[in-house]
Amino acid sequence: MNAMLVVIVGIIILIVGYIFYGGWLAKQWGVDDSKVTPAHELEDGMDYVPAKAPVLMGHHFSSIAGAGPINGPIQAAVFGWVPVVLWVLVGGIFFGAVHDYGALFASIRHKGQSLGEVVALNIGDRAKKLFLVFSYLTLVLVVAAFASIVASTFQATYVDGVLDEAASATNASVAMISLLFIVMAILFGFFVYRKGAPLSVATIVGVIGIVICLAIGLKWHPIYLSNTAWMWVIGLYILIASVAPVWILLQPRDYLSSFLLYAMMIIAAVGVIGAGLTGADAAHMDMPAFTGWYDTLAPTGSSLGYVFPALFVTIACGAISGFHSLVGSGTTAKQLDHERDAKPIAYGGMLIECALALISLSAVSFIWTEYANKEIVTPTQVFATGISRMVASIPGLEGAQSTIASLLVLTVSVFCLTSLDTATRLARYMFQEFWLKPGETYKDATGAKAVLCNPVVATAITVVLGVGLGMTGYSKIWPLFGAANQLLAALALLTVCAWLGNIGRNNKMFYIPMLFMLIVTLTSLVQTVSSKVSVIAKAGGMPLDAAGAFDWGPYAQAILGALLFVLALVLAVEGCKTIFGGKKPAAK
Repeated sequence: MNAMLVVIVGIIILIVGYIFYGGWLAKQWGVDDSKVTPAHELEDGMDYVPAKAPVLMGHHFSSIAGAGPINGPIQAAVFGWVPVVLWVLVGGIFFGAVHDYGALFASIRHKGQSLGEVVALNIGDRAKKLFLVFSYLTLVLVVAAFASIVASTFQATYVDGVLDEAASATNASVAMISLLFIVMAILFGFFVYRKGAPLSVATIVGVIGIVICLAIGLKWHPIYLSNTAWMWVIGLYILIASVAPVWILLQPRDYLSSFLLYAMMIIAAVGVIGAGLTGADAAHMDMPAFTGWYDTLAPTGSSLGYVFPALFVTIACGAISGFHSLVGSGTTAKQLDHERDAKPIAYGGMLIECALALISLSAVSFIWTEYANKEIVTPTQVFATGISRMVASIPGLEGAQSTIASLLVLTVSVFCLTSLDTATRLARYMFQEFWLKPGETYKDATGAKAVLCNPVVATAITVVLGVGLGMTGYSKIWPLFGAANQLLAALALLTVCAWLGNIGRNNKMFYIPMLFMLIVTLTSLVQTVSSKVSVIAKAGGMPLDAAGAFDWGPYAQAILGALLFVLALVLAVEGCKTIFGGKKPAAK
């Protein structure tokens, strides 16, 4: 199979889905551009700030993308390219894009508040509390993981207490470029929002600035800190960034950073198409169309298990991801300028991720033998190696492989920081809403709730929990994130479905996606709990890690997995009573 045809035909299908199915959804849901969005109605210069569509697309896409649509398809490639392509296309158009679009639209019709508010008004207050607790804990885990990942990509290498500059150079470059991006974003936001600089002119200057930042960071990177030091610095940064007005950092940084991601996709597309047109061996997918129902390859040393539910949990951001609903209903909804912008930003943004997932699949197919033989298995390295080899197969670009590979790895690393402070801000919103009644904002709180809902306090609690977990062992419970993330997607689908039904709009397009995702996540959780209970039993109740110390990971995963299973059932039952019983008042 020719990789170029897979990518081109796949992108055509995605475009057709956007035009016809996305357009049909807008009509069914009653998207009305004459309605005032929360960004204008509640504009406060901090969280509610109208953003032009290209700027908001940059924020939204940067926040939901990152390494997700690269990691998932590459890991799921062990089942063959056909299952991956089918899930990316079908899941993207009919599951993920509907999920993202619906979550954003429901939020803007609920004053830009999170899906927790939608749950409260359309299912019940108890369901809201459960949903917010689950979402908040998921986000704390994301903060822990991304803080740890960012620190690891920034940290210096020490040998016997002595700095190894040669081994630390790449990480120091990534850190320097990230810091320069922050400075550039602040300047961009100041001139666009406070000095009225034209967006087109500012964008051109900003893109030039990105190139300059890359050049400076690659040549000059004097900051060498340990992992622990970077964790403290990152914690301080996300504390400040998550309470700062969105116009000064969040909007401009994500907008400018998105050009790096677009550039990465363009380079990857050039590689795929160029290799295909030149007839290079890499243009053909060497991987099998279907390897079987069970993952026997296990390149990383750990099998994914059966294709169901593993395929649908592993490929999240490239098909459907619950984290997207938190971004859409958390930060994006508070910045949406017009309701018409929701379709290209949410539905379109998801389909762009699907295109990146197809490109990622092509990348692993080009080095399939090395991947299957466990020679190159880290998804970022697989992506960078595959794409750079494709580009190098184009006449005249033979010497570009090393440079392209380094830039691709650098781009993926930079986006971890983007997703990190977005997740922190989202967690702050969730924490605040937990203490509030439907329709209230943190400004309405009194007494102890006023303290807890204070933006700085809510953020500080989140940062302490997230960074603390990142420094002590988030990896022991991280394996649960895949199922938790997809469970969140199922609950988001259920929530939007309940709301649309309550206001008399067609919600039947949610039935199959939400039922399927519930079955997927419940099955995955049962498998996880069973396997961890088995590990504990075989160890006589005292599982040990590689160092011979007591390993609390199996206990944590078993207990949390069981709690997530019960949570899913409770919310599913209450949601279905609303959807099919129609007992809740409409919330418009």
